[in-house]
Amino acid sequence: MDRDDPSYKGQAGYNRFMLAIYDPWVIGFMAPVVWKDPIQPTVARYRRHLRRRHLDVGPGTGYLIEKAEPAEGTEITLLDPNPNVLARSSRRLAALHPVTVEADVMKPLPLEGRFDSAALSFVLHCLRGPMSDKAVAIRNIAAVLEPDGVLFGSTVLGTEARHSRAARGVLRAFNRQGAFDNLGDTVEGLRQVLEASFGKVEVEGTGSIAHFSATGPR
Repeated sequence: MDRDDPSYKGQAGYNRFMLAIYDPWVIGFMAPVVWKDPIQPTVARYRRHLRRRHLDVGPGTGYLIEKAEPAEGTEITLLDPNPNVLARSSRRLAALHPVTVEADVMKPLPLEGRFDSAALSFVLHCLRGPMSDKAVAIRNIAAVLEPDGVLFGSTVLGTEARHSRAARGVLRAFNRQGAFDNLGDTVEGLRQVLEASFGKVEVEGTGSIAHFSATGPR
């Protein structure tokens, strides 16, 4: 991705070193200790929503898909603008023979066919701009889902959420550094952008995190 691209800062930190420590640092420490959001309920959501033809936007290391244990025959497509992420997650999920697509969710998605499910886990808080701008990502995913398809995921909320003191400090630091751009992100703002592209939306805030699912792409 070009350094002048608005999306560059949100994904630039995912180098090989960061991905090597991602699971113990982000999943093992940041999620349960800082964001007060243990990872097992997120894995359970994957198991509940992941369907036969699945698109994973921003797959990280592939941890969530692996732990969800997809049914035999599940077709997995991994989409991310960062080749390091795609290399790491596809190696981890090699037994599932995933398709990898190097692309930015803020632009029309270069995908063939439609998907039964799509995940957008811990991605929205990295995208640039207010939540109204991030609606582009939601629309782009809705456009490649089947009529009965489901979008699900999680995101870190902005300053209006009930953060601990530690979480609030980390939130502001990550926004200054450029890894996050989410100080104004709220549960209601998330609900609004999802409802603009889907007929049925569920959003639940827990600690610093909002979990969501949406069906009936418009």
